[in-house]
Parts: sequence; C-alpha cells; structure tokens
Amino acid sequence: MSKAYIVAEIHVTNPGPYADYRALATASVAQYGGQFLARGGTRLQKEGGDDQHNEGWRTVIVEFPSLAQAQTWYDSVEYGKAKDIRLANSIGRLFIVEGVAPAT
Repeated sequence: MSKAYIVAEIHVTNPGPYADYRALATASVAQYGGQFLARGGTRLQKEGGDDQHNEGWRTVIVEFPSLAQAQTWYDSVEYGKAKDIRLANSIGRLFIVEGVAPAT
C-alpha cells in the first residue's frame, strides 16, 4: 500500500486567531496516524515563483499510511475544527497526493 501526503501552502492573514489552529491540527494528525515531514521551514523557491506565493507562505507536508487514511483525517470532526480556524485566518491551498508504491 502506498503512503499519502497532505501538501499545503498557507499564508496566515490573522496570526492571533490562527494560533489555535496549530494545536488542534497537531493533535488531529497524530490521532489519525499522520506525521509532519515539513512545517513552515525555510523555503527556497526555485521554479514557478510568483509574487503571490513567495514571501510569507508556509509549506506543510504530512505523511499518512494511505490515501484512505489521509482522506479520513481531512474529513474528520477533529480536523474540521482546526480547518474552520485555518480557513477563517489564512489563504492557501491544500491537496492530498498518493505516494509511490514501495519497491518489492
């Protein structure tokens, strides 16, 4: 079974209220078997950069055991609470991508 990855590019527009998102998201990711691989670290834009997606944007990558598990997390009540905060206090995009099947 292939792993799956949540990839998000987020620009926080209201840092105060957004602070609650981090704790709720962290707990929900752990509850659903996910693991953060990248969370707002240094970002070196190499290709396809534009004024909208450079300075001040955070990149987040979360690994889940499967595509189904990632989807279950995204649709969960627990993440729904965090998602409401994120959507109200940031702009960005988020998608789920299936990983490469392990070599046998």
